[in-house]
Amino acid sequence: MPFWPSPISTTDVARSGLRLGWPTALDGQVWWTEDRPDEGGRTTVMRRATDGTRAELLPAPWNARTRVHEYGGRPYTVTPAGEVVFANLADQRLYLLRDATPDPLTPDDGCRYADLLVHDGHVWCVREHHHDDGKVSRAIVSIPLDGGQAREHAAGADFYASPAISPDGRHLAYVCWNHPRMPWNGTEVRVTRLADGASWTVRGGTAESVLAPQWKDDDHLYLISDWSGWWNLYQIGVHGTSPQALFPAEEEFAWPLWQLGGRPYAVLPDGRLAVLHGRGDLRLGLLDPASGELTGLDVPYEGWDPALAVDGATLVGVGYGPAVPRSVVRVDTVTGRVEGLRRDVAELPDIAYLPVPRRVELPGRFGRHVHARLYPPANPAVSPSEPPPYVIFVHGGPTSHDTTALDLGKALLTSRGIGVLSVDYGGSTGYGRAYRERLRGQWGVVDVEDTIAAAEWLAAEGLADPARIAVRGGSAGGWTVMAACCRSGAFAGGVSYYGVSALAPLNAHTHDFESRYVEWLVGPEDPHLYATREPLALVDGVSCPMLLLQGLDDPVVPPEQSAAFADALSERGVPCTYLTFEGESHGFRRAETRATALAAELAFYQQIFT
Repeated sequence: MPFWPSPISTTDVARSGLRLGWPTALDGQVWWTEDRPDEGGRTTVMRRATDGTRAELLPAPWNARTRVHEYGGRPYTVTPAGEVVFANLADQRLYLLRDATPDPLTPDDGCRYADLLVHDGHVWCVREHHHDDGKVSRAIVSIPLDGGQAREHAAGADFYASPAISPDGRHLAYVCWNHPRMPWNGTEVRVTRLADGASWTVRGGTAESVLAPQWKDDDHLYLISDWSGWWNLYQIGVHGTSPQALFPAEEEFAWPLWQLGGRPYAVLPDGRLAVLHGRGDLRLGLLDPASGELTGLDVPYEGWDPALAVDGATLVGVGYGPAVPRSVVRVDTVTGRVEGLRRDVAELPDIAYLPVPRRVELPGRFGRHVHARLYPPANPAVSPSEPPPYVIFVHGGPTSHDTTALDLGKALLTSRGIGVLSVDYGGSTGYGRAYRERLRGQWGVVDVEDTIAAAEWLAAEGLADPARIAVRGGSAGGWTVMAACCRSGAFAGGVSYYGVSALAPLNAHTHDFESRYVEWLVGPEDPHLYATREPLALVDGVSCPMLLLQGLDDPVVPPEQSAAFADALSERGVPCTYLTFEGESHGFRRAETRATALAAELAFYQQIFT
């Protein structure tokens, strides 16, 4: 099959995507992080001044990126004087940027820092300590801005997030949890009295995920809990008394806590809350806690990242849409004025080349419904005469989900005549706790069945040529790709980016944050059970060609995972291309790597769809 002519190139896709994130707003100024694919994926901090001028605050080689939990999160904060405190990737130390040259705040001892905020002359944050014996400990600490030793305020739990200090400075609220749970399984919101260190649990437990505490006043907190089955907003007393649901709904008001530093809602001066809510994508709205009224805002962005900031009545966030680049956006909550401050992609192709996503529910096994988004081929110069090929996109996590954000990687395919179906298999977030708990003990079963069901649905509906359906995914999505190709002949080929192929080696070598995750996803280590799930043990079932891509510096999914699967395919005579990339980690950041990977993927589809 010849590809349709398209103005979108692999280089365009590789060099686009500044990965704007983590906005901060203060005194009319706005800060955010910005990745630079052309600079090896380096992350800088940008500032937009009150006069509208934009400045890069961190020149190379400074790289504002934290490795806490390996997935990182908000790597900087801003002091009341407008100075920037940030974590530097190379040494993970905190630095204070007052003038041109940053000054170190923390020693060069291997500790990592994230979820930063400034209060009373100190940086408060989560500190992650990697000990010489390989163990990892975490605490919430405060570090003087004028130099000095860090002081611990909460310690003893395996994980911490979201430190928040009461308006009177007397109490610290935070989220914590312990192995083997992940933060979407069970967490606690706790409060520590700073005067004497006394602490207590406000809400949460082993079967309730509680997130994002913020103070309403000295005696009450807002927080998000899924005890009802959905991450909804609540008000609660500082000692856990009188919990009150602010807007009960079968919608999510948060995303899973993969990265530290998110702010899925913000408190405005008039007492209202700017909130994000929905299924899949999160829409922006204003919630009045007193009346329970939730009103939408007229903004040209269908979804928002869960990282809001406020400056008086002004709200700043990162919004997106199917044909609107991810953008740093400022919204006046009084006048309704919306202002885009920075776009992820400077220039877009003709909108006619961009696919228009359609939400669909597919029939899965045993009467399950499966959420997905359909992206039909889109090219104004071509009128297709037959069912096109399709690629099924499988997200990572596996506790994640697809969004309708503009994705030139999808448009790269759809503009060439290849449709895309992005499947939010059982276990995905965005659809309530019951939906994501479908994957409990069923990884390698439910995700695979739902992905195969997606391919069968495409063929049954006449949307795709049944002989030309491929599947691709990264990380946990790569696991599902490999496992689906092991279990079904529905696919013409599979593409795995840094995918998991074997469970016992993953347990032995992955990072601390996810080191017990497989217990929840599959079960305690058991060679017989694992052999029924893992792609490496089921590789005899693969009959289609595969493309495997892997960064050699990946601390999350070690390169041996892809290498072992590639070797097993070669031994069985199954066509397999295995590409590795020096200096790349979990998720490719360099423009040259991304361009090479995309070119290889396009060539792979050209081969298998012909």
